[in-house]
Amino acid sequence: MKEEISITAVASISPLGELLEGAFEQYQQNTHCFVQRNYNNRDTWVASLPDNVWEKIKQLKNSDTKYKNLDDSVLYAIYASRKAIKTAGWSGGDNFGINIGSSRGATSLFEKFHAEYLKNGRTATLASPTTTLGNISSWVGHDLQTQGPDISHSITCSTALHSLLNGVAWIQAGMADKFLVGGSEAPLTPFTVSQLRALKIYTPAALSLSGQENPYPCKALDLTKKKNTMVLGEAASMACLEKGVSKNTVAIIKGVGYATEPLVHNVSISTDAVCFQRSMRMALGDISPDEVDVIVMHAPGTIKGDLSEIRAIEKVFCNKKPFLTTNKWKVGHTFGASGMLSLEMAILMLQKQKAIKVPYVSYESTPKTIQNVLVNAVGFGGNAVSILLSKLG
Repeated sequence: MKEEISITAVASISPLGELLEGAFEQYQQNTHCFVQRNYNNRDTWVASLPDNVWEKIKQLKNSDTKYKNLDDSVLYAIYASRKAIKTAGWSGGDNFGINIGSSRGATSLFEKFHAEYLKNGRTATLASPTTTLGNISSWVGHDLQTQGPDISHSITCSTALHSLLNGVAWIQAGMADKFLVGGSEAPLTPFTVSQLRALKIYTPAALSLSGQENPYPCKALDLTKKKNTMVLGEAASMACLEKGVSKNTVAIIKGVGYATEPLVHNVSISTDAVCFQRSMRMALGDISPDEVDVIVMHAPGTIKGDLSEIRAIEKVFCNKKPFLTTNKWKVGHTFGASGMLSLEMAILMLQKQKAIKVPYVSYESTPKTIQNVLVNAVGFGGNAVSILLSKLG
C-alpha cells in the first residue's frame, strides 16, 4: 500500500439482521440462519433476511414512487448504504465515489419480466432500465446525492472485494478521498436455485448428509463431508473507505491482492487454488505470514472449493496456519455480497479481540490477540481477492 487507507464504517443487512453488535452476538451462537422454502416443488435450504429487516425494505420501497419499480438487490443496497455513510459521518452531497457490485443483479425482476415476455410476447416499459447491473450504484448515488463517480460491476462471488480494490485504486491515484464500496445480492428465486442445483453443488434438503443427523445444512470448512453443501443467502454489505486514519477508523487496509488463474473447467479452480496463493502473497507483501492471526475463508461449502483453499493456505503459510474460519455455515453464500460480509466478520474479530469459531470444526488453539486478519473471496472464473486488515494502534 502506498499510503494508509482506513475503513471508517461497515454496515449490512443479512440473515444476521442489520446491527453489528447483534451480528457478533449471533456468531457466538451455534445455530444457523437457514429456513426451508419450496422452489420448483422441492424443499430448499436458504438464508433470508429476518422479517423485521424485510419490513424496513418494504417501507423503503413504498417511501418513493420511483422506488416501487426497483429490484430487491437495489433496495438492499440503498438501505445498507444509508446506514454505512451515517455511521462514517458522511453526508449526502459529499464528493465520495460509489462502487457496488452484484453477481446476479436484478434477478427477481428479470425472471418476472421474462415470464411476462414468454406469456405476452412483449416486455414491460421499465424492463431494461430496472434490470441493468449499473442501476445499483446509480440508484444509490441518486439516493445519497453524492457528486462522485458511480460504478457497478459483476465479478461473480468476489465482486464485493473487487469493489474494495477499485476504491483503494481511486484513492491511491488521488482521484478521490472517500469511497463507498460493497456488494448486494437478492438471489432467492426459483431460476437461481435451479442453476445451482444443475451444478450439483447445493445442499440436500434433508438434514442428513452422511447417514447421520446433522444440524448444519452448510458444512463449510468441514473437510470430512461427502456431499456438496452450498446454501444460498441474500444480503447487502457496505464499507466506507477513507484516505489516512480518522477518529472513526475501525480497521486499516494493510494489503490487497488479486489473481486470476487459467481454468481447466468453467466453474473450477486448481486443486491447490493457485489464484488464492497469488492473491494472498500479494496482500501480504513484505509482511511475514506468521503475523497473520486469522483467515476468513471463502469456503463455499463445496468439497473441492473448501479443500483447494485449504491447500492454498498450506502452501503460503506452510507449517504455521493461522486460525481459520468462515461465516457460510451461518448465513450461506451471498454471492456478490459474500466477501464484504466476510470483511465485516473480520472487523468484528479485530474490535472484540475474539476469534469466531465454526462450531463443528476442532481447533487446537485460538489466538490470544488479533492484530491482522486476511479475508479471501473467489468466484467462477478463478478470480481471487485477498484483503489484509489490521487493528488500529
